[in-house]
Amino acid sequence: MAEISLHGTLHATIYEAEKLHSEGGGHFFRKLMANVEETIGIGKGVPKIYATIDLEKARVGRTRTLEKDISNPRWYESFHIYCAHSASNVVITIKDDNPIGATLIGRAYVPVEDLISGEEVDSWVAILDEDKNPLETGARIHLKLQYFDVTKDRNWDRGIISRKFPGVPYTFYPQRHGCKVSLYQDAHIPDGFVPKIPLAGGKYYEPHRCWEDVFDAITNAKHLIYITGWSVYTEITLVRDSRRPKPGGDITLGDLLKNKANEGVRVNMLVWDDRTSVGLLKKDGLMATHDEETENFFRDTRVNCVLCPRNPDDGGSIVQDLQISTMFTHHQKIVVVDAPMPNGDTQKRRIVSFVGGIDLCDGRYDTPFHSLFRTLDTAHHDDFHQPNFTEASITKGGPREPWHDIHSRLEGPIAWDVLFNFEQRWKRQGGKDVLVQLRELENIIIPPSPVTFPDDHETWDVQLFRSIDGGAAFGFPDTPEDAARAGLVSGKDNIIDRSIQDAYINAIRRAKNFIYIENQYFLGSSFGWSPEDIKPEDINALHLIPKELSLKIVSKIEAGERFTVYVVVPMWPEGIPESASVQAILDWQRRTMDMMYRDIVQALRSKGLEEDPRSYLTFFCLGNREVKRSGEYEPSERPEPDTDYARAQEARRFMIYVHTKMMIVDDEYIIIGSANINQRSMDGARDSEIAMGGYQPYHLSVRQPARGQVHGFRLSLWYEHLGMLDDTFLSPSSEECVRKVNQIADKYWDLYSSESLERDLPGHLLRYPIGVSSDGTVTEIPGSEFFPDTKARVLGAKSDYLPPILTT
Repeated sequence: MAEISLHGTLHATIYEAEKLHSEGGGHFFRKLMANVEETIGIGKGVPKIYATIDLEKARVGRTRTLEKDISNPRWYESFHIYCAHSASNVVITIKDDNPIGATLIGRAYVPVEDLISGEEVDSWVAILDEDKNPLETGARIHLKLQYFDVTKDRNWDRGIISRKFPGVPYTFYPQRHGCKVSLYQDAHIPDGFVPKIPLAGGKYYEPHRCWEDVFDAITNAKHLIYITGWSVYTEITLVRDSRRPKPGGDITLGDLLKNKANEGVRVNMLVWDDRTSVGLLKKDGLMATHDEETENFFRDTRVNCVLCPRNPDDGGSIVQDLQISTMFTHHQKIVVVDAPMPNGDTQKRRIVSFVGGIDLCDGRYDTPFHSLFRTLDTAHHDDFHQPNFTEASITKGGPREPWHDIHSRLEGPIAWDVLFNFEQRWKRQGGKDVLVQLRELENIIIPPSPVTFPDDHETWDVQLFRSIDGGAAFGFPDTPEDAARAGLVSGKDNIIDRSIQDAYINAIRRAKNFIYIENQYFLGSSFGWSPEDIKPEDINALHLIPKELSLKIVSKIEAGERFTVYVVVPMWPEGIPESASVQAILDWQRRTMDMMYRDIVQALRSKGLEEDPRSYLTFFCLGNREVKRSGEYEPSERPEPDTDYARAQEARRFMIYVHTKMMIVDDEYIIIGSANINQRSMDGARDSEIAMGGYQPYHLSVRQPARGQVHGFRLSLWYEHLGMLDDTFLSPSSEECVRKVNQIADKYWDLYSSESLERDLPGHLLRYPIGVSSDGTVTEIPGSEFFPDTKARVLGAKSDYLPPILTT
C-alpha cells in the first residue's frame, strides 16, 4: 500500500486485548515463560504486557506494562499524537517485556486510508503474527482512532489570532497572564551597542544585561536563591565591564553565594553530576563541568549544593537505567530569587526567575563583539575557554572560543512556575528537606499575581514548558489517565513531560510568514531521512521539529505564498572537530537538512517553479576574524606547529559558538530555553530541560506586522550578526530580505575563509558551508569540504561504534 502523508493530530485510545493466549498456556506463552525463567534463573517468570503505537516504523506512543490478566489486558489509555509522517498503516504492537528485552506477541494494523477522512474508527482489530497471519487463538485488540488534519486546526497558519489565545494545549503548566519578560542576547551588552530600533507606540528597543541582572538579583535576595545548572563554576565573576562597575562586582560567584547564605538566605543548588557521564565522549574534548570542585567549594558551608545524576525512573531494565544515568544530563539553567517590589514597598517581596541557555560557568561571559584576541588581558584573561583544540591555554594565546547565547528574566505568575519546577526537582533529588516553606512567609512574599495591568501594552502572556520525567521531578501522577489530564504522556514505566517539543510544533503550525531559529544543534525527524547506508528506524531521533518546518514551507509553496525559515547553528558542536562524536552529529545534521531540502525541491517542482530552495530555508553559522592590533595581549608560548590551534591563531579566525536555544515566529512569539533541537532535549526521558514561550497580546501580527519587544530583540540580534540593519529586515518573509541576508552571509563566508585578511570581519553571520543540488541533496561546496584550519569534514561522517542514542 502506498504511504499517505499524515500532518495533524491523531487521537488514539487503546482499550483492551483479548485471547492473547489459549487455555493451558499455549505454545507461545510456554516459550515466553521458559525465556524468562532461564534468564533470571529463578521460579516462574511474570509476563509484562504492553502495547506500542507506530506510524509505519516511527514509535509515537506506548502504554504502561500490565502483569495482571495477561490474556485479556485492559489498558484504557488515550494518546494525543502529533503527526508529520508518511505511513500506510497505524501499527499497534503487543509485546512482553522481560529481562532480556521484549518478545513480540503480535501486531494489529489499521490502514491510514481508513483514517484520512477524519471519521472516528472504533473497532476490534485482529492481532497478526510476523507473517501477517491471525494468531491461532483469534486474539484481537479494541482501539479507537481519529485523525485531525492540520488544516482543521483553527490556529493553523493564522498566528496568534487574538488576545484570548489560550496557549499550547495538553501541557502541565497553563499559560499565565500579566507577566513581564526581559530578553537577553549574550551574557552582557556594552553601553551604546544597539542602534535605535523603533517599536510600536513611538518607543525604541532597550537591551537588558543578563549577568548584571543576575548579580543584582542574587545580591538583593533576602529569603531564597535557587539555582539549577548543567554546570555552575564558583570562580567566575558576573560583572566585568569596566565602564559599568557595580559595588562589590569583583566578587566571585562562589563567594557571593556563600555570603548570601551566611546572611541567612536559603541557597539551594542542583548541579548535574558529571562524574557518571560517558567516557566515550570525554576523550572527544567535551568540556569539564567542574561539578566536584563546586561541590567541594560549598562543603561545610551554609550553601546546599547537591550534585544529581540524571536519574531514571525506577522500573527500567538495568541496561536502560545505566544508559539514562550515564548518558543523559540535567540541562535546565534557572535562577529563582525573592526580589524587592517594583513599587518600592519595603515590607513585601515577590518571586523573580531567570530561564534560558546560559549556565553560570566559565566560557559563557561574552558581548556581541565576540572578540577572539582582544579581551585576553581583560574580561577573558582568567576565563579562557577553548575546548576545540587539545592543549589550548591562555599562555599559548587565542583564539578563544566566543560564546553566543540567549536568556530571559520572568516576572509575575510565570516566575512561580519556575519555582515549582525547582521544588519538584529538589523533592526528587535534593536529599534533605531545606526548601523555604513559602506558607510561613505569606505575609512577606506576595502570592502569584500579575505584575502588569490588563491594559498595559507592555504586558506578556507566558507559558512554561519542560522535558523531564518522574525520575527527576516529584509529584507526577502515577496512572496514565491522571497523567493525560495533567498534560503528561506515559512512557515505558514513567510519566513524561515533553511540552517543549509540543510548544515548538504548535508555534511552527501557527506561523504565517517566517521563523527565525538559533540553536546549538539541528537534527531530528529521522523517520523521514533517506535510508542510504542507515536504517532510519534504528536512529530514533523521532521529534518532529525539522519535518514540521519543511511541511510548513511545502504548504506555503503549494498555496503560492512566501515563507522563510532562517536557522543559525554553530559551525560544529563543541569539541575536537575531527573527533568521532562531533563528526557523527554533523552527519545527522546533514541528513536532517537533506530531508528538508528534498521536501522543498519536490514542492517547487510540483508547482513548476525553478526557485533556489535557499530562499525558503537557509542555514548560517557565526564566526569572527580580527586583524592584529598593537598593544594586544602577547602569549608567552605558542601552539604546537601544524595543528588546528596554530592554523587558527595564524589566520586569526574562529567560529563563534552558538549555544542559543531560541525560536522567533512572525516577530510575535518567542521560545527561549535550555532545549536543543535534537532528541536528547526534545524526548522528555533523556536530558532534563526547561523553556518559556511568550508573546505580548498588544503586539500581534494581526493587521500589520508585530512591532513589540520580540521584533526589537530579533533586529538587535540581526544587528549583532550582520553588523548593520536594513529596511528589508522588517519583512523577513520577503524574497528581498532573504536574498539580502544570504548575499551578506555568502560574502562574509568568503572573507572568513579567504587566505588573506586586510581588516576585521564586518559582521559575524556566515553562510553554513553546504551546497544544495537540483534534487535537494546537501553537498559539499568545492574548496570548502573541511572547516577552515581543520581536517574536519563539514558534512560529518557516520560513526560505526558510537550508538545513535549518544549523538542524537
